[in-house]
Amino acid sequence: MNNSKQAGQLAVLGGAKTINTPFKLYHAMGQEEKQAAIAVLESGVLSQFLGAWHADFYGGSKVQQFEHDWANFFKVKHAVSVNSLTSGLIAAVGALGIAPGDEVIVSPWTMCASATAILHWNAIPVFADIEAATFNLDPQSVEANITPHTKAIIAIDIFGHAADMQALLALAVKYDLKIISDAAQAPGAYYHNKYAGTLAHIGGFSLNYHKHIHTGEGGVMVTDDDIYAERMRLIRNHAEAVVGQKAEINLVNMLGYNFRLGEMECAIGVEQLKKLPHLVARRQAVAMQLHQGLHGLLGLQRPVVKHDCTHAYYVYPMVLNLELLGLSRQIIYDALVAEGVAGLMQGYVNLHLLPMYQQKIAYGAQGFPWSADICRRDVDYGKGICPVAEQLHDQSFLGLQMCLYELTDTDIALLIAAFQKVWAGLDSLRASLVFQEDK
Repeated sequence: MNNSKQAGQLAVLGGAKTINTPFKLYHAMGQEEKQAAIAVLESGVLSQFLGAWHADFYGGSKVQQFEHDWANFFKVKHAVSVNSLTSGLIAAVGALGIAPGDEVIVSPWTMCASATAILHWNAIPVFADIEAATFNLDPQSVEANITPHTKAIIAIDIFGHAADMQALLALAVKYDLKIISDAAQAPGAYYHNKYAGTLAHIGGFSLNYHKHIHTGEGGVMVTDDDIYAERMRLIRNHAEAVVGQKAEINLVNMLGYNFRLGEMECAIGVEQLKKLPHLVARRQAVAMQLHQGLHGLLGLQRPVVKHDCTHAYYVYPMVLNLELLGLSRQIIYDALVAEGVAGLMQGYVNLHLLPMYQQKIAYGAQGFPWSADICRRDVDYGKGICPVAEQLHDQSFLGLQMCLYELTDTDIALLIAAFQKVWAGLDSLRASLVFQEDK
């Protein structure tokens, strides 16, 4: 076989790989973060929180600075730092006054904490389906799942694109519901000239290590509501120990924890926040290059960005039209991986199909809270309740994890070349499949 023919042959069929050098891992830290961390170490004050009603109940100077800077950046009244967005979502659900047996609608197409934060308060997650274009909650499915027991919606801005907040907020008004916005993957994305995560009653952001900006672990909750902000601060820091001295009247869900973020993480967060616009802009530039380079590939749906929205591209999401391609996702995936494409996802997740929901076992062995009197109806988690999410996960979704790597223009060109090569070799893949079936 001559070199030119071998160069055009798919790697999965014995040809040469397109990408031979691993991409550099994404590294958002710089000298500014290093100096900020050293300054905290030299101060000797790694945390200044006290779990008692005291001047230090709200944390030290770096916690205060970070929360102030975050609130200013996102143009909200309050920012409450927490040690993870998981903790923050638990605090948010509690702050809203969600009670045992209350139903909260959530997406199945998200990290598990978005739903387990509901179960934490012995409330009942109800899964609504998602939009095929943005992978966010479908407002029509949300409305179809609202019952007299529904008290809130947790909307996830998945992959970096905001959920349809106008429609969801209209439902909230119509049915007297509260909305929590999980913007873990969408810091810096816009929805109708406002930041994603800031339009709900409470919003939240993740500072986990593989996000656009991070502090190792951590999160920030945002709200314009004074009461919700204070209730989250109480839940964050041993609420039950301080409500008496604080003369707090509303004791609902004043069951507190240690959800506090330390001085060093907040000092790093101050510096990371300054870089957020640049880091998001870089992901957007990479996505635009991919968008142009993948244009015209048969049966490949590139990311959709709705009118008056921007995308932060935590993931570059794609959907395969398997009918047009005449091949399974697995075959396409294997061919791309063989060409050296890294960070590729097949499907995402369907939370309602996890064992906990299928068997309805969370607390103890008797199926609490579903088996208890507080659960007012038999909530269905069977396969088929979220057909769009299920089809995407099982068959057609492909995602490129954008926050894994520090992609250069050369890397992007290679990624595009790998996709174009695989698509140019679709006939070879189909022929190979026929050959294997005939053997």
